[in-house]
Amino acid sequence: MRELVTYTDFLVICTGRSSRQAKRIAEEVAFRLKKELGLMPGGVEGDTLGEWILLDYLDFIVHVFTPEKREFYRLDVLWKEAPVEVVS
Repeated sequence: MRELVTYTDFLVICTGRSSRQAKRIAEEVAFRLKKELGLMPGGVEGDTLGEWILLDYLDFIVHVFTPEKREFYRLDVLWKEAPVEVVS
């Protein structure tokens, strides 16, 4: 990503099936990164509604969407020039 933007190295984009699941995914990501690596996000947004949750770890940003919000914002298309690694 650094060749495209100056504010982060990686974007992680994932989808939960509902806002409840998206919130839980974001909580688990934050919990594990803190527990296993001692990392805390510099900022968290969207965790109240849970439709698009952003965890900003500076070197990487985690986006957790509901299917509807992922389709609406289409970050995958916006950042199509960025290298992609699909993990399932």
